[in-house]
Amino acid sequence: MHMPLAHLSRRGFLAGATSLLAAPMLRAAEELRFEHAYGETGLAAPAKRVVSLGYTTQDSLLALGVVPQAIRYWYGDHPYGVWPWAQPLLGAAQPVLMTGEVSIETVASLAPDLIVGIGSGISQAEYALLSQIAPVLMQAPEYTTYGMPWDAELRMLARATGTTARAETLITELRGQFEALRARHPDWQGHSAACAIHQGGQTSAFLASDSRVQVLRELGFHLPEALAQMQGPDGFYTALSPEDLSPIDADLLLWLSGGGQADDLAVLAMRRTLRASAEGREAFCDALLSGALSFGSVLSMPYALERLEPEIAAALDGDPATVVPSAEEAGLL
Repeated sequence: MHMPLAHLSRRGFLAGATSLLAAPMLRAAEELRFEHAYGETGLAAPAKRVVSLGYTTQDSLLALGVVPQAIRYWYGDHPYGVWPWAQPLLGAAQPVLMTGEVSIETVASLAPDLIVGIGSGISQAEYALLSQIAPVLMQAPEYTTYGMPWDAELRMLARATGTTARAETLITELRGQFEALRARHPDWQGHSAACAIHQGGQTSAFLASDSRVQVLRELGFHLPEALAQMQGPDGFYTALSPEDLSPIDADLLLWLSGGGQADDLAVLAMRRTLRASAEGREAFCDALLSGALSFGSVLSMPYALERLEPEIAAALDGDPATVVPSAEEAGLL
């Protein structure tokens, strides 16, 4: 199979990355300094030309009024990797859409003054290479690769782009939506909830640091104890035993999907052993709702909340006979 020259040269770059790891960080008297998982990054001035390598960081940047020069593709069939809740903020811009591994050459050709690596999964070697092009921001050191909360990410990017006032307004507005929703549903508070996905014959559940679980926590839910004690790759999900799905048997069970179909889930025999299934406390998230929860951004969460509220209300009304619309449509009943 033909390998593009860009990939061949990238391999050459990475082969010598070890020596770059020891390169001194820029130590000029920058006004803006950021500590993160790979060290410290400085900016002489707020960034204007930004490359977004995080799988979801385009949402935060667009919310701040910063249209990225390039966007990292995650999944979904949406123009420039921007999902419907964020599309209007893209305007007429046509950012470069980067798929697969990060192309050092493509990033360099865009001459950015900031590279966002939060939630990108890039290695420290790649970080060192990219830092030769422009300052690189990674997740704050206290968070896992994909576990930086939406508001912490937004505030970091706002500082880096000179849009702090805008970020605080957005955070206040979204927190207000969460508070209003909790006030409308005091009966939800303190209940357990789990987010799970079944695809390719494997059932997996999302853990505490994951964006999907963070949304549920904002609504007043907590993970079931058994699930809260589990660990997994990068700290955001864990695979479950096919013979034992009990860790996700919560007061509320949200099933996520990749392609929006639930055929495999509907015939999953072990699902029927769960009380959440027997008592009608399941809801199914189609592709768009699953995407909104997976992004967990300041732009996607308002969309998710609007759609989730009636589903959760039906699931938790205490009457097993109440039909949860999404579960019925997905054939889970």
